[in-house]
Amino acid sequence: MAAKDGAKSQEDYKLKDMKPELGEKWPHGGQRGGTGWIGSERAASTYDLVEQMFYLYVRVVKAKDLPPNPVTSNCDPYVEVKIGNYKGKTKHFEKRTNPEWNQVFAFSKDKVQSSTVEVFVRDKEMVTRDDYIGKVVFDMREVPTRVPPDSPLAPQWYRLEDRRGESKKRGEVMVAVWLGTQADEAFPDAWHSDASSVQGEGVQSVRSKVYVSPKLWYLRVNVIEAQDVEPSDRSQPPQAFVKVQIGNQILKTKLCPNKTTNPMWNEDLVFVAAEPFEEQFFLTVENKVTSAKDEVMGRLISPLNVFEKRLDHRAVHSKWYNLEKFGFGALEGDKRHELKFSSRIHLRVCLEGGYHVMDESTLYISDVKPTARQLWKQPIGILEVGILSAQGLSPMKTKDGKATTDPYCVAKYGQKWVRTRTIIESSSPKWNEQYTWEVYDPCTVITLGVFDNCHLGGSEKSNNGAKVDARIGKVRIRLSTLEADRIYTHSYPLLVLQTKGLKKMGEVQLAVRFTCLSLAHMIYLYGHPLLPKMHYLHPFTVNQLDSLRYQAMSIVAARLSRAEPPLRKEIVEYMLDVDSHMWSMRRSKANFFRIVSVFSGLIAMSKWLGDVCYWKNPLTTILFHVLFFILICYPELILPTTFLYMFLIGLWNFRFRQRHPPHMDTKLSWAEAASPDELDEEFDTFPTSKGQDVVKMRYDRLRSVAGRIQMVVGDIATQGERFQALLSWRDPRATCLFVIFCLFAAMILYVTPFKIIALAAGIFWMRHPKFRSKMPSAPSNFFRKLPSKADCML
Repeated sequence: MAAKDGAKSQEDYKLKDMKPELGEKWPHGGQRGGTGWIGSERAASTYDLVEQMFYLYVRVVKAKDLPPNPVTSNCDPYVEVKIGNYKGKTKHFEKRTNPEWNQVFAFSKDKVQSSTVEVFVRDKEMVTRDDYIGKVVFDMREVPTRVPPDSPLAPQWYRLEDRRGESKKRGEVMVAVWLGTQADEAFPDAWHSDASSVQGEGVQSVRSKVYVSPKLWYLRVNVIEAQDVEPSDRSQPPQAFVKVQIGNQILKTKLCPNKTTNPMWNEDLVFVAAEPFEEQFFLTVENKVTSAKDEVMGRLISPLNVFEKRLDHRAVHSKWYNLEKFGFGALEGDKRHELKFSSRIHLRVCLEGGYHVMDESTLYISDVKPTARQLWKQPIGILEVGILSAQGLSPMKTKDGKATTDPYCVAKYGQKWVRTRTIIESSSPKWNEQYTWEVYDPCTVITLGVFDNCHLGGSEKSNNGAKVDARIGKVRIRLSTLEADRIYTHSYPLLVLQTKGLKKMGEVQLAVRFTCLSLAHMIYLYGHPLLPKMHYLHPFTVNQLDSLRYQAMSIVAARLSRAEPPLRKEIVEYMLDVDSHMWSMRRSKANFFRIVSVFSGLIAMSKWLGDVCYWKNPLTTILFHVLFFILICYPELILPTTFLYMFLIGLWNFRFRQRHPPHMDTKLSWAEAASPDELDEEFDTFPTSKGQDVVKMRYDRLRSVAGRIQMVVGDIATQGERFQALLSWRDPRATCLFVIFCLFAAMILYVTPFKIIALAAGIFWMRHPKFRSKMPSAPSNFFRKLPSKADCML
């Protein structure tokens, strides 16, 4: 039973094929280009990766000549659009008879049961019921259909009617009503009937939006030297260092080895800066008075946009900057001395435009372009993604005592982020939104995440009690695994690791198409470096890259959280995998077994050769002998045979190629086999928030694992030192024997053809088991007796 449940769960975690009805269908004549009133000569749709969703749009532009209230002699008008049970309201204006709203309302046609559209104009009252001013009624059968790229439907003036349907003497409203789809330009900013319960600030957070990451630069500060820096205690020369701060980033140079008023460092400090440059360049020269006390001797403050922008590896001119005095010069008021004598610092500062500022891991990078736009190449393709729907989403919060989910989807590729609209209180939302990206390198990854909106302005409360948008799941698709011009429609399981184990949170349905614009250019890119050339001409260290990546992530998260509606910090960090570098016992096991899997082919090959040598299958061994003799006689066939064999293997494996993009593999990730304590450790904060006993237990476990790794590393070092000992005379007798052996081997190999040597070695290696001994060979015994440096270790 358990095995059956395990097989069922494994099947549940796999990708599923879908057959959605993609493309446009219209109510007056079937599909686009059919026999309806929409002509077949119209251009093909670019909105063909989603299922069409029809909406009734009502644009309320303005009103004029509205009659005032006979009691108050004022008019505080607003408009209410009513279709069946759905109502949408504009904001009201105080004391205005000619208001302008210019607001669009979108009603899902599938949920509209009424045959009429009613547009009411009312007068807002603070105490009593709102007064009726007038209305306009539209027959649903007479509503025109608008098909992009048609121009927007022109609004018209309509005279208001009273309750009996007769025209009033005063009051007109300008309205446009049409039937369209989610491809309409008015769709993103419209009020939606699906989100009619959302009020206040939450209205902005339910709309679909496109965001662009800020333009990031590396700022390289080469601190060369300083002159005439003086501490407050002038009797003792300072031991100086430089501290540079840009925003929240602070870096320091090393201490100058000599105590002097003219210190030298020649050290590079690298920062991440984002356009527009809001932070200041803040530099201080400080004196290390004691281990706990630093004294500022001078400072420099400058905007970032004054520094030179470098596009390649050419040298940047250095410059001397005067330092502002700190404390002694200004307070003493010795202005003459201040003018004649000034501390200064020698810097070489530039903004690096030839690098790509990485804000995501290189394992699933989505953007490889350099910062400077003039260095960008032409795109090689177009990526189109249709975010269709989701199924079976888990409830993420409670609202008015009811478990519910308000899901939306976020996709990130390159500098462009997209966010779908939020579907209110739905475990099976239908978004059907399509987005497009330019592709500059096929070896990149698009990331899509599904989240629960916890900022709708209501009484909702997430399951973990925090006011953050909860993660429902994430999907990654590598573009190089997609065939060009093919539409992939699959349902992706949303898998999330929690402290209680692996959980499927639902499924998300996507339609993906990668269109290749230039096959020759794409083939060329496979032999081209992934990153811009500056990463290879002047590379950063691994530690520098990790630190800069974290700073870039923080800047991107801060900037996008200031947009409207904000793309919040927890969303950006989850999409960029900000915690992927943290220790995890589960990931360590998974990576170890990945290494084992990589070498499994070599292990299988060595086992097969062992079977050949031991004549487990005599026919195979004889055929191998024949092949071996042919290759010895004709050595020029070795390389062609090898490449032909790999060609045939590639053709054979073509039959078993994957028909769909790879997805999260629970077995590869070691997700189901992880123990609860290992998962609890993985989700622990840094620094830890656990108790002393738990930390002690985990520390001891880590010591045990590290001890085994230490033994393996020691064994590898021992084998390498034994190779060195062959000629190092640490064991004089062993080295003497090996040197004599080398002399005789050289003499024999000089006079004996190489083919004879290879043939003899092959026959000896494949000799029959009757001629083999179970004892180790003499060379093996000799090697194992060579000394290593292990006996010299404490």
